[in-house]
Amino acid sequence: MDNQELVSQLVSNARKALAEFEPYNQEQVDACVKAALVAFGEHAEELARETVEETRLGDLTSKIEKNAGSPDGIWYSLKGKKSVGVIGYDEEQHLAYVAKPKGILCSVAPCTNPNVTAVFNAAYALKGRNVLIVAPHPRAKKTTLHTIQIMNEALAKLGAPENLLQCIEEPSIECTQLLMQNSNVIIATGGAGMVRSAYSSGHPAFGVGPGNVQTIIDKGFNYKEAAEQIVAGRSYDNGLICAGNQSAIYPACDEAEFLAAMKDAGAYYVSDPDTVQKFRTALFPDGRHINSKLVGQYPKDIAEAAGVEIPEWTRIILLKVDKANAGAKDALCAEKMCPVTIAIAVDSFEEGLEVAKANLLYEGAGHSAVVHTYDKKKAELAGVVLPVSRLLINQPGIFAANPALANGFNPTSTLGCGSWGNNSISENLTYEHLINISRIGWMKDPDQIPTHDQIWAD
Repeated sequence: MDNQELVSQLVSNARKALAEFEPYNQEQVDACVKAALVAFGEHAEELARETVEETRLGDLTSKIEKNAGSPDGIWYSLKGKKSVGVIGYDEEQHLAYVAKPKGILCSVAPCTNPNVTAVFNAAYALKGRNVLIVAPHPRAKKTTLHTIQIMNEALAKLGAPENLLQCIEEPSIECTQLLMQNSNVIIATGGAGMVRSAYSSGHPAFGVGPGNVQTIIDKGFNYKEAAEQIVAGRSYDNGLICAGNQSAIYPACDEAEFLAAMKDAGAYYVSDPDTVQKFRTALFPDGRHINSKLVGQYPKDIAEAAGVEIPEWTRIILLKVDKANAGAKDALCAEKMCPVTIAIAVDSFEEGLEVAKANLLYEGAGHSAVVHTYDKKKAELAGVVLPVSRLLINQPGIFAANPALANGFNPTSTLGCGSWGNNSISENLTYEHLINISRIGWMKDPDQIPTHDQIWAD
């Protein structure tokens, strides 16, 4: 069977499943979502082990924790939400809202996050009575397929339609592109090339932009608390999470205190220019693009590639960068998908914002940033100045994607970066993006319709 025949079969299966699924009521839909999530959670460790073995990326403990915790966040965000039939009313405007499925969804899943990408998109697709076909990364095809099979087995026990969830077994670029061209909506959680391909498919698409989460620490903040969060977030899954902290922009006047806190948290600080250059060359051999061999690897492996010895206790490598070189002047200011963070000393919070903005405009605009401060006005100033879709206050950057119920962001594997990142949304993708909404409108009462004078009155 060639790629065209394969995609035609997948789409034919999907159309049949969609027709059978559309009559489901809210209770039946939610039962399907819950069953898929519970089944995934029961296999969390197994899938994590498979992923590390197949991809050779990331950290097993982090992946087990991520797999085990994701169903909790997803179900909590979906439980009790209406997604079938009439889902709400606007009494003042005399409107009723009716939810309907968008149809056949194509999910392009990355090798960096294969399990949770599949479960997030499956849950959100099912919540909207859609069907999902996953195009896995070739490097993670076995574990992605197994993830879909586990959820399908749970759905089958409920008597749900066959092929609500499907996965390409032998992925290729051609097959993925054909699938995108034959789907109703595309969720592209992958590299920039794949995201561009999704947007040029002729169908609605939800893509992601690169992450390069800048972290500003305000003077007077608890440096121990900030350091622990930065190191925890940056070391998580060996830095594969796009929302991991990529920098620590701190008050120069408190340098000794802040760097001591970072060391206590597990950061190995490198300030010698020649040694920093060794890491820069290892990470960005061509001066711009990350060395793929170091993505998702442990600090010791990165140090070995740079020809540098680091202590065994190192959780992340912290490299000194001069504020004058923020942005495009230093490759280290770009996204580093490994446990490496840059440290930049600044003379004021406002200067910290300038540095963070320069780094984001170099790479990662539209994604996320972190501010550690007790000053609400400074937090809001950062929200006004920085070109990001998410600004996290006093928490790890990784909480932008899967916040473990700790903040109000929707748990997701697809972080929209708005027009900054050439994306269609500037928020976390959830089921609401995957439903069509019909509006039923009634005439307003005559006394509700304003006159010309009332419209223009002060």
